[in-house]
Amino acid sequence: MQVVNWLPRTELPFAAPSRPELLEIPQPAEVAPVVPAVVVETPVAPVVKPSERVKIEVPRPSVASTRNAAKPVEEAEEAPVVVKAPVVPPPRFALQLLRAGCCLLLVELPTGESFQARDPAYLLLKDMLRAAGLPDSPQIVGEPVRWPLLVRGTMDQGPEAARDFVQGFLSVRMEEAPCACLWLIGLPAVRFAGEADAEAFNRELQIEGLGSAWAVPGLELLMEEPQRKAAVWQAMRRLMARWKESNE
Repeated sequence: MQVVNWLPRTELPFAAPSRPELLEIPQPAEVAPVVPAVVVETPVAPVVKPSERVKIEVPRPSVASTRNAAKPVEEAEEAPVVVKAPVVPPPRFALQLLRAGCCLLLVELPTGESFQARDPAYLLLKDMLRAAGLPDSPQIVGEPVRWPLLVRGTMDQGPEAARDFVQGFLSVRMEEAPCACLWLIGLPAVRFAGEADAEAFNRELQIEGLGSAWAVPGLELLMEEPQRKAAVWQAMRRLMARWKESNE
């Protein structure tokens, strides 16, 4: 019957004395309070359906940060920019010095080569000399002046150096024989001997160290634009007295 302890209600004859500890009713044992366990929830990634798109928040710069970032750019733009002077290539021309009576003629060579007897430009020059009352077979003075002088090298061959060279060349030739009037025929002759431009055509120039000069359009230009010949003729008539007086 699974009886562990049995106590009689009355004292039994001839029975052994009872033990007091067996008569004590055992107290229930104290049970420690149960602390509920803390369950940590693990975040579960949201399930994205194929039809839905995940929105990604992109941090946008604030107005203050944008202004601060723009300041270095503005300061860089305000910094002074050093501009290098452009390299001016040397001018290119060919000039021939001729003598007709008491006049010297510095003539632009249209082709860059010396005049030939049947060249159209040379035939036009002969016509102009006859109209001016000068010998129509001018004498060649020296070799043509070709610029630049050197193909290579470090020597300055810019416009100012070309002007100094041409004027020095003419000065030496004028010291050898008197000159009543210097004809500058063609823009390179006017520019580098007379220090003038195309606006000086058909005008008289006074050049320091070289005296009186007459600026004439180039022979090639006169052939391409024959209407210019009338202005050349009128200017020639005004200056003709200069070399006529010297011939007398």
